[in-house]
Amino acid sequence: MLIEPELFFLSEPQLSFGFNQKTADPRDGLMLYGPYDREKIKGQINIGIIGCEKQRSYVREYLHRLHTPIFSNKKDVARPFFPGLEALFGIHINFENIAEIDISENEVNKFLHYADGHQRVFNLSNLFADELIKYTRQEEKPVTVWFVVIQDDIFKFGRPKSKLPKSADNIKIGLKKSDRNPAAPFLFDDLTELQDAYEYEINFHNQLKAKLLSDKIVTQIVKESTIAYEVLWSDEDKVNSQRLFDSAKAWNIATTLYYKNGGLPWRLGEIREDVCYLGLVYKKLDEDPNNRSACCAAQMFIDSGDGMVFRGNIGNWFNPETSEFHISKKDAVNLIEHSLEAFKEKLGKGKWIFR
Repeated sequence: MLIEPELFFLSEPQLSFGFNQKTADPRDGLMLYGPYDREKIKGQINIGIIGCEKQRSYVREYLHRLHTPIFSNKKDVARPFFPGLEALFGIHINFENIAEIDISENEVNKFLHYADGHQRVFNLSNLFADELIKYTRQEEKPVTVWFVVIQDDIFKFGRPKSKLPKSADNIKIGLKKSDRNPAAPFLFDDLTELQDAYEYEINFHNQLKAKLLSDKIVTQIVKESTIAYEVLWSDEDKVNSQRLFDSAKAWNIATTLYYKNGGLPWRLGEIREDVCYLGLVYKKLDEDPNNRSACCAAQMFIDSGDGMVFRGNIGNWFNPETSEFHISKKDAVNLIEHSLEAFKEKLGKGKWIFR
């Protein structure tokens, strides 16, 4: 017996913005009412920029542009236009007090030629992480968010399964798989240091974030061609195609900057007091459509507007036949338990009721 399927339409949830006004579209809400924390986060902010000299100049120029209206070539690509950072969020960058850290271009180019992906990404991320940690521990000038601007090649060759093209300039530095176990250290420090690279995944973004976590350094990683494609690219068709997304990129970068400075752009509009809402998100760990490996995480929202993410286990959650994700019962229970314990701490004593 065949059962006729039923389709249910779930309308977009309302979001709350300035003056507690509600709408479903984040950009419409920000344009009309301003951010939810409009009275809490406003005025001047201090940022930092780290990268090679040329790339830092790209960021400085782009941040000036971010304070002006930005339109895309076609109205239907990125609606609505971006009105400017201060006009939208009520914050502006103090350009007279930007902290800058120079990264040696020669060092970047040297590590980009490391054939071993673990060694390549480990050393590239250390170039940035070491300097940011040093600044945070030694300098007095406060920086709320660091823009980490990287060459496109760092992005290209700093990802899982990325491989350098064969070249006589490639540098072969690394360890055999049998020598990578840190439980069996070498007699020489330089060889022991090589082992550290294999404790991390080949992912520049994730390595840098992990190395800065204990010092609570907030970063925004930007690829140079994202903000300076007109300077870097000579293909006019490619440039014109990218211009279509100028407004969309400005929205994303500005909203992220506001959020990372402690502001809440919006919050769920119909959320109940003292109730937590959980959503499961999945991420495939391999681009191979037949690979089942994926990571599952739970994202929690509460009435204060705070959000927390709890990373679950990695497993064969992806079904290539249905293109669906399903976590196991055991891991689902574990993820929910962690989420509820965090919610309990947020509520405080005397308000915890479990049904």
